[in-house]
Amino acid sequence: MIPIERPKEKELKDEIERLNWEFSLLYEISNAIRTTLKLDQILYIILTALTSHEGLGFNRAMLFLVNEKENVLEGVMGIGPHTAEEAGKIWQYISQSKMTLDDFIASYDTFKKDPESKLNSIVKGIKIPLREDMGILVLTILEGMPFEITTQEAKKLVDADTQKTLNTDFFVTVPLKAKDKVLGAILVDNVFNRKPITKSDVKMLTMFANHAGLAIENSRLYEETVYLSSIDWSTKLWNYGKFQERLSAEMEKAKVTDASVSLVMVDVDNFKHYNDTLGHIRGDAALRDIASVLQSKSRRVDTVARYGGEEFAVVIPNTVKENARLFAERLRSEVEKIFSEGSGLLPKNKLTISCGVAGYPEDALTKDDLIAMADAALYEAKGAGKNRTCIYSKAMSEKRPS
Repeated sequence: MIPIERPKEKELKDEIERLNWEFSLLYEISNAIRTTLKLDQILYIILTALTSHEGLGFNRAMLFLVNEKENVLEGVMGIGPHTAEEAGKIWQYISQSKMTLDDFIASYDTFKKDPESKLNSIVKGIKIPLREDMGILVLTILEGMPFEITTQEAKKLVDADTQKTLNTDFFVTVPLKAKDKVLGAILVDNVFNRKPITKSDVKMLTMFANHAGLAIENSRLYEETVYLSSIDWSTKLWNYGKFQERLSAEMEKAKVTDASVSLVMVDVDNFKHYNDTLGHIRGDAALRDIASVLQSKSRRVDTVARYGGEEFAVVIPNTVKENARLFAERLRSEVEKIFSEGSGLLPKNKLTISCGVAGYPEDALTKDDLIAMADAALYEAKGAGKNRTCIYSKAMSEKRPS
């Protein structure tokens, strides 16, 4: 005789199967997040897990992080279609490709380069002040709790601008927490297939968000550690190691794009005399002032570093060395100006800088040779009386002692 499964037993069995699936999914996603400490990759894994058919399967997922300096909530990434037409194409592709969660995660580089991700562009353009009157997303941060906009009544709490911008209707937001701190928020919806978001979905989403928040915090701590290991503590410029890394990267890029890279080596004239006369505290302050000039006069794409002692280096991509010379002259002139006042203590030895300029590929094809050529030009400037800029020529290498 075949045993008949009672309704309560079936409900219990279904609940056990659902819990097994939830824990299995959380375990799989947690393992995926642990594969990297890079923040952008972690954010991608989080949103992929929320939208893939092997994950939680929401139509769209958007992630926002708190910018404490500006006291705003910023959109950082969105995954999913922006229109029903896009949704149909994406789901058809997924169905035909039979993509697993690992496949989705492996497609990160494609996502990063995709210029057609309209939802991602929209989300990244959102910046909301952290005030109580700024809507559900901000309240998710301030209250540190989920909000379920799943009924017409709840929908009245949402400002029209948010609905219009995100092209959303019913959705859920959950906070991203790390210990007792709210780092940001996740918004998910099923705007295209209209599948109801259940209490069970919200519970699972909240559990997942707790894992995600810790992963984001760990990534931030890692990136902060990497950053601190790459800067000079006194001047807050990049250090020697980072300079070497950035110069190599810019030269490799220039080889591919057939571009120029210029290198400016900078040395502080008469620094030992300045230091001995006025003391190390004033000497360190002077180096910080010069570092500030170099940083403020450089572009964001340039690499400004402390090469060692009173010597600095500036890597200038996509720039021929004549333009780099003009840049170096601006630096020299500015430094001369800021130390001209109050220089009566050093009547014969004002604090100035000398600069040497060399360029790839004109002067050198390797990193070490480019540094040597710029250094030879700097040596020429020092020997010619200091407080000047020299461009490298072959004759300089012959003059400098080996």
